[in-house]
Amino acid sequence: MSPFFLLSLLFSLAFGRTASLCAPSEYIIHVEKRECAYCLAINTTICAGFCMTRDSNGKKLLLKSALSQNVCTYKEILYQTALIPGCPLHTIPYYSYPVAVSCKCGKCNTDYSDCVHEKVRTNYCTKPQK
Repeated sequence: MSPFFLLSLLFSLAFGRTASLCAPSEYIIHVEKRECAYCLAINTTICAGFCMTRDSNGKKLLLKSALSQNVCTYKEILYQTALIPGCPLHTIPYYSYPVAVSCKCGKCNTDYSDCVHEKVRTNYCTKPQK
């Protein structure tokens, strides 16, 4: 193993941000309302990827500050609004959704993120897509 490669590897491990692969990623949201005739597939970006964390097996031996469990989360976000087609007049046909502009590794903020991974797939349409 070359000394340059070994030094690069040690530097990456010491400074987790250089090894993090957290970035905006393309994602499709399927949106429908009970009153509307169609489902809308929206292309957006979300934050996804790998963030360096520290193993918490030694909880009793380490300070709380040393037990960081970072997730890939939003650094900068903006919202866009889409019109759901086929809605009757008494229904609000608009849906606002987040667009990740930039991402970071950090603590999960429940004000704007779902911090729990569910195994159930809920992102699909039950009505015809438009």
